Amino acid sequence: MSARPRVLLADDHAMLLEAFTRMLSPSCDVVGAVADGRALLEAAPRLEPDVIVLDISMPKLNGIDACRLLQPKMPDVRWVFLTVSEDPDLAREVFRLGASAFLLKSSAGAELFTAIQRAMAGQRYLTPLITKEVPEAVFLEQPAPAHPDKLTDREREVLQLLAEGRTMKEVAAVLKVTPRTVAFHKYEIMKRLGIKTGAELVQHAVKLGLVGR
Repeated sequence: MSARPRVLLADDHAMLLEAFTRMLSPSCDVVGAVADGRALLEAAPRLEPDVIVLDISMPKLNGIDACRLLQPKMPDVRWVFLTVSEDPDLAREVFRLGASAFLLKSSAGAELFTAIQRAMAGQRYLTPLITKEVPEAVFLEQPAPAHPDKLTDREREVLQLLAEGRTMKEVAAVLKVTPRTVAFHKYEIMKRLGIKTGAELVQHAVKLGLVGR
């Protein structure tokens, strides 16, 4: 890895991407910025970053699933999640995926530098705003809630896109499959979860952290 970390930013807020780029440029090489999870899947292998700073709630593909899909292809990349979500279970989930850091967008800017430095040193960073008074090691060892309705990666992708209000034809175009395949996945998701309406589908996607509230 280079002396100056190569950083790729992923967030769907253009102003934040610009602010992060300005803030990191003196000490990092910001090699790119993307606005959704699908764009991240395309850009990361091409740009070969050392660190990916990303939000969890992104359109087309959330940060957690983007990380899950990219990790096998890019095992040396450090993952720094920077998000508005204060859900402790999401923090535990990203570290179980192998993330290096989890901090909030309300955190001080210096925390992002600290997170990247620790990531490059092979260490992890978890913002105290999440752990509160609980020691980090104890916090991360707490069990995550069981998900008996666990979905496959493709079902999670379909669920997110449908919950964002896309038609089955639009979902098919994003995933490069046929609308009939999307309809099959939607049927399987709703049957397994006991969901009857589109509103319930959205509620479950929010519960899983696939889309923002």
